[in-house]
Amino acid sequence: MKYWIIIFFPFFSCAQTLTTKNKKAIALYNEADNFRVRGQFDQAVRLLKQAIDKDKKFEEAYFRMALTYKNRGDLPNSTDYYEKGLVLTPYPTRQKIYYYALTENYLRSGKYEQAKTNADKFLSIEKADKQKTAQAACWKSQAEYGWAHHRENLGYRVWPLNDTVNAYPMQYFPTITADGQSMIFTVRYGRAHDDNEDIFISAKENDKWMAPVSISSSINSDYREGACSISADGRHLVFTICGPRGCDLYESKKNGDAWSKPTNLGPNINTMGWEAQPSLSADGSELYFVSDRKGGLGGYDIWYSQKDSAGKWMKAKNAGKPINTSFDEIAPYIHVNNHNLFFASNGLPGFGGYDIYSSEKMNNQWQEPKNLGAPLNDFEDQYSFVVTSDGATAYYSREEGVNQSKIYQAFIPEDLRVHYRGNVVKGVVSNSQTQKPMKARVELFDLRLNQKTSTFTSDSLTGNYLIVIPGKSEYALHVAETGYLFYSLHFNYEEKDQDRPVQINIVLQPIIKNAVTVLNNIFFEFDKYAINPKSLTELGEVVKFLTENPSIKVEISGHTDDVGNENYNQVLSQKRAQSVVDYLISKGIESKRLTRAGIGSKKPIRPNDTEENRQLNRRIEFRIL
Repeated sequence: MKYWIIIFFPFFSCAQTLTTKNKKAIALYNEADNFRVRGQFDQAVRLLKQAIDKDKKFEEAYFRMALTYKNRGDLPNSTDYYEKGLVLTPYPTRQKIYYYALTENYLRSGKYEQAKTNADKFLSIEKADKQKTAQAACWKSQAEYGWAHHRENLGYRVWPLNDTVNAYPMQYFPTITADGQSMIFTVRYGRAHDDNEDIFISAKENDKWMAPVSISSSINSDYREGACSISADGRHLVFTICGPRGCDLYESKKNGDAWSKPTNLGPNINTMGWEAQPSLSADGSELYFVSDRKGGLGGYDIWYSQKDSAGKWMKAKNAGKPINTSFDEIAPYIHVNNHNLFFASNGLPGFGGYDIYSSEKMNNQWQEPKNLGAPLNDFEDQYSFVVTSDGATAYYSREEGVNQSKIYQAFIPEDLRVHYRGNVVKGVVSNSQTQKPMKARVELFDLRLNQKTSTFTSDSLTGNYLIVIPGKSEYALHVAETGYLFYSLHFNYEEKDQDRPVQINIVLQPIIKNAVTVLNNIFFEFDKYAINPKSLTELGEVVKFLTENPSIKVEISGHTDDVGNENYNQVLSQKRAQSVVDYLISKGIESKRLTRAGIGSKKPIRPNDTEENRQLNRRIEFRIL
């Protein structure tokens, strides 16, 4: 897939003196180039062969024949003619042009020793052209890396998706929803550079990807809709539209089954330059993308933007080193854990062309990128690498010849998977009285940090929600909507990862008398009534609810399991309830609005027959009076 790749082709100056005096050969040579620049390579090859027949030592014709074959994607013939032309060139000023071209050809053919030899020869001659010497030095380092690693096998299992998915000449830039059940990607209907592109979606049924269909007539148009990214819940799409004025990033949001009309992301994201290949963080609050705008490190760079408190995108910033180089970085993908960034680069140590790399964020800094190794990477172009929430599977685009590409799937060995594995919690939010689906705010908090990590809303038509738990910690999930009693859940993923999505349907109760909710994220040490610091997140939500509903009076009740003396349990539960009341009063809630009760073990919500059930019975409840 070459339409976004800049390839430098060295040319001989039009003013140079040609090595032939044969006028017919020169005429054929010039006529051939008229066809070459228009992409009519067969005609150009035919005329150049005739020119060489007229003069077997017509060195420039060999060079242009090699260049034409390269344009056509035929590297073996291109390399052959470069080598033949080089033999006819006794001058270092001419030889270096061949060495430069041969370095790239051999590198892109996986012939690393020959690539290094030609790079060394070029660098021994060329001293003035800093751009070319930097490129040749980069190619040399890749040839050395490729030679050192080309026999390794890190244990990936890689295969193309079936022809049901790979049904078009070109399909690329896959992205997936966090639950792994939908894949969205770009389809090009033909192999020409200007053929139309649309966004397609494939659903997974019984562990098989179904035939892709156009994502929406609201999104696909007569323009070229390209690389896209979808939020974890599958309801916010950011994608590329390329039209007469270039390529910009747009967004569309889904309500029920309908996508909204695309809107431009605005000047904080888009410029007069080229913007494309977006990647949204799981919660939709951070956006990575590719641009060739001014202010980068060189070529295509990865940029990013974050949303402000009002939900607006802030001015984009360059991701900087070590992510970006003076060459090209493309196709970023931020994993749902928000700790791992995958991208493709042709400027880092690799096997040649675009390889896939990963960088991990530690202490809010991106670490040195790592090449993901063979057989995932090779001397062909690999790009647009996305990894499932559990880190076990990846999807990416891979070239299959000139202007042909397929989507591949890769199994990632256990020791190479992301350290922080995201898990999905999804379900439906509904009204307890009407049983109808409803819109609600769904927020995830890291209890260890007392920090909100993400915010979503459930679909107003279907009630569907999906949220990603990004890694090892303890989490509180809060679901709330104006006029309803909030709902809380607790997830402890500190010690082990959850591999499968969790399905939890949530029923919200209107704020009416005797409506009850369990405060699942208020914690006490064994046989203690002092509030554990991890409880501050939940207590903060209770304060917020009471502040927003100033007319409400509530009862805070403590409950225990049936272990131990009942009188002791009742006193302990009463002291725990009093601790919560005291905290709320300290935060400005009037004491006359609060009542506390110690229930002991009298009202279990589960049989006290397992430790898990007894833990559920040890709780604080919040009841509307």
